[in-house]
Amino acid sequence: MGRILKLFNYFFTKKDPATRQLICFVKAFSGKSPSNISLYQIALKHSSVEGNSASNERLEFLGDAVLSLVVAEYLFKKYPLKEEGFLSEIRSRLVNREALNNLARKIHVDKMLHYDSHTIRKSGHKFIYGNALEALIGAFYLDHGYGHCRIFIIEQLIHNYISLKTLIENDTNFKSRIIHWGQKHHGQVVFKIIEEKQYEYYKQFTAHVLIDEKVIGVGTGKTKKCAEQAAAEQAILEVETTGL
Repeated sequence: MGRILKLFNYFFTKKDPATRQLICFVKAFSGKSPSNISLYQIALKHSSVEGNSASNERLEFLGDAVLSLVVAEYLFKKYPLKEEGFLSEIRSRLVNREALNNLARKIHVDKMLHYDSHTIRKSGHKFIYGNALEALIGAFYLDHGYGHCRIFIIEQLIHNYISLKTLIENDTNFKSRIIHWGQKHHGQVVFKIIEEKQYEYYKQFTAHVLIDEKVIGVGTGKTKKCAEQAAAEQAILEVETTGL
């Protein structure tokens, strides 16, 4: 009876334009209508919004775990003859901060996310859209369960927006590339974690890449490895542009 009442309220209660827009957005990117729209409203509220009592950080934490599990299972079944190292590398390329940020833009999360642009610029956070996408995945998981969430991630996100062939062929292990560059050009490459911030539900690390004691790249991430990869990506761009 409770579920029937929920459905009745969902379909027949008058909704404001913002709520109707959000319902259309969720259906467009996920393929399913939301049952609990409040979950998605929270997923699209960044902690920078003033007076925001419920930001998307908890849902981001959940969505990150669900996404990692789904992608790991998907790759495990798709490449039955590949070793653990290959699977880990491809999963990392699929779910790293930059990849998720780009994917979030493709499905227009950047148009729907509520955040304070001044606070974001000041803090230097670069991947708020990718974080919001993880929060949306967490919201979808709570709303529809693991089975539907798994189908959504594979069918709506991976199959529609990601080319595994291109992902495999392109070497995005920036850390190994900058180390190789240093060896080739006789430069000493050093990675340093220079800052560790503790937020309510996760940590954020900041890494530097130094070549011959000069800072060439700076990056942030939820793990030291992710931060080093982000810093290495900036360093690769710098050395390939300037040649040092």
